[in-house]
Amino acid sequence: MGKKLTIFLVDGSETGPRTIEIGNWSGKAVYSQRSSLPKIIERSEFDRPGVYILKSLPNSENYNERIYIGEAENLKKRLKQHLADSDKDFIEIVAFISKDEMLTKSHIKYLESRIISLSKEAKTAEIDNSVQPELSTLPEADISDMEYFLEQMKLIFPVVNFMFLVPSTLKQSSETVIAPVQVNSDIVYTLKSKRASAKLIETEKGYVVLSGSQSCKQTSSSISEGWIKQRNKLIETGVLIDSGEFYIFKENAIFSSISAATAVVLGRQAAGPVEWVDANGRTFKQNQEKKFESENSEG
Repeated sequence: MGKKLTIFLVDGSETGPRTIEIGNWSGKAVYSQRSSLPKIIERSEFDRPGVYILKSLPNSENYNERIYIGEAENLKKRLKQHLADSDKDFIEIVAFISKDEMLTKSHIKYLESRIISLSKEAKTAEIDNSVQPELSTLPEADISDMEYFLEQMKLIFPVVNFMFLVPSTLKQSSETVIAPVQVNSDIVYTLKSKRASAKLIETEKGYVVLSGSQSCKQTSSSISEGWIKQRNKLIETGVLIDSGEFYIFKENAIFSSISAATAVVLGRQAAGPVEWVDANGRTFKQNQEKKFESENSEG
């Protein structure tokens, strides 16, 4: 089912501050670059309790963003403190409040704790929060409300290019690692190369190299800088672990393209669609072509 997001450009500029709302949701997001924040926090929304996320440039070149998650009973007061703090070198912010003033101190502390936990599990961004706050004790109905509130927040983050909750790994379910998200549930691809042994599946979330797969330690100069960064981040976050001759995928790693997965596994540039084969020896490319032909013939 689709979702309707209403984005309002506060000053009419495509790069300026904006508010974001979702139909039938009591919450509201306010996004701003740091340069616009001193003016935007004078809006009435910032006199309320809320949760906020600050984005900064990463310290490690293997990441694209550094994140700090916070909460405050008065967002305006807290954010003015951050603006005056030379250690808070953030460049963008997104804050969340409730339009009907339903958020209490316990609610925002619950949301803060859950977001910090999810961000660390995602292993996508540097997280500045060194302490994991305990979850607030809430009634069961309030927990349900906050989890729904959080689901709407997760939809908004990528809209303002806060990607820290987009997971780089796929957790294993109790029954099977791929059941919840797999597109082609009967196809597991194996790498043809003798350099490494690896398995891959296609899912709704991306191309997943399965845990236990190998990755070559050596890298070629042909591999792109972006894929080197992704490989290094997997090593830094413990997804790829040193096993001597190879790195081993400790978790199921998600890639945005099959070629990116191939490059990280082989340590070199490679034509991903022809490097992976199914149990019948058909390449990923051949299966995609067959699927395309089948869909067109049915149409």
